[in-house]
Amino acid sequence: ICREEPDLVIEVSGRRIKAHKSILAEKSDYFKARLSRSILQVKGVSYNTLKLLIDYIYSSGMEVNKGNIVDVITGAKFLQIPCAVQSAMDTIKGQLSLENCYEILNIAKKQRLNELKEATYKFMSDNFLNVLRDPSVYGHLTGAERDLILKRRMEGKKYLVVAEINDVFDRGSSRPQSRESSRPQSPSSIVSLEENHLIYYYDEARKDWIALTRLPEEANTKGCGMCIMYNYIFIAGGIKGYGDKAKLSDRVFCYNPVTDCWSEIRPLNQPRSQLKLVSLDGYLYAVGGECLFTVEKYDPRMDRWTPVSPLPKGAFAVAHEATTCSGEIYVSGGSLFYRLLKYDPKRDEWQECSYNNSRKKSADMVAFKNFIYRFDVNRDQGINVFKYNTIAKVWSECASLRQSNPLPFRCTVIGNVIFCVNKCSTLQFTVEEETARFEAEDLKAPYETKGVLFPLVLILPEKAEKRNSGKL
Repeated sequence: ICREEPDLVIEVSGRRIKAHKSILAEKSDYFKARLSRSILQVKGVSYNTLKLLIDYIYSSGMEVNKGNIVDVITGAKFLQIPCAVQSAMDTIKGQLSLENCYEILNIAKKQRLNELKEATYKFMSDNFLNVLRDPSVYGHLTGAERDLILKRRMEGKKYLVVAEINDVFDRGSSRPQSRESSRPQSPSSIVSLEENHLIYYYDEARKDWIALTRLPEEANTKGCGMCIMYNYIFIAGGIKGYGDKAKLSDRVFCYNPVTDCWSEIRPLNQPRSQLKLVSLDGYLYAVGGECLFTVEKYDPRMDRWTPVSPLPKGAFAVAHEATTCSGEIYVSGGSLFYRLLKYDPKRDEWQECSYNNSRKKSADMVAFKNFIYRFDVNRDQGINVFKYNTIAKVWSECASLRQSNPLPFRCTVIGNVIFCVNKCSTLQFTVEEETARFEAEDLKAPYETKGVLFPLVLILPEKAEKRNSGKL
């Protein structure tokens, strides 16, 4: 702060502001061009705006909000203070919220503030599910803007992710003592720091698994369903408690890897365990479950679950596999054994597909292009892979891997590689135009994992690796 007496009087809207010419001239070409004057009349800028901008020149502090941002930026441009324009945008970017993001987007468009506009689109992309559910925001975006924020959310490197869940037959927790945290836990927090399951991602550069987040304490991982939609992890249903006190859950949680936050969404219409949760064309489907033929669909825009056509009679699905392919849902395995059922969401109907010749127990089933790959495990033979052509509607044997007493695993797909994951290792099954094969090298398993590993694919922001450089 200058200790000398002010040598400039600025007259604005019938009021006066005293200042130092040299200090104003450092930041403003407007004042620099008028250094010879000791009294200066300023028109086209309000007293409050000019006072705020002069305070900024002196202190570098910017008191700006969506109510005065237009006046501040207009005034800063008029007074030729480019650093004030930047500071105003930076301040507003830090104030972005669901309540004001659409209004700020409009301001950015009208004022041609491209950097602020891009920051607002990024905020909407980072918080896509909340924006999608808010008609006052999503309802006013153009079709191109809706496509843009979703496209940006789905850009980036895909990571193999595994979540620790409990087997439905698990009778209790068995996490090693070394994995427990001794830190106190706030009752208001949705995520517990103790006795919780972790989610890891595989870092190719380190060739190691890194802890990403903890599942919410309230989520019931035993017999739950999990899937990815819009680059969020969703976990639904499950069983709470053990024995006579066991109770099915209808609760649904989602994790946003961009903001590193868990939240709870609308519960299922029916509590379910051993269900399958899949995403298709912007909807979640909860398929079957213990003693259930029913299926329900979640519309994230309406935040609502609605019943759809139930599974065919005699086809209640428990401990089954499910995948999506070419706009349809396929279900097999578990209590369905070798049957393959297909759900067409456009017709809201289930159809029976060709049976698989294999009568072995299936480990999992995933889709790649127009094919469904079913992995069967056999104590004597190892792993057999069958593929179903969803266009020609025929099964064929695809590949096999000799193993003695292979452990069950679950699968997910990145690119043309199907990862088969359990606590001991991660097999890589590569699918090419004419051939498919198991790779000789396995990925290492996460250290000291608990329960069953559920593989998923997430796009993680660059900051995730820095944020989770060690164990949670």
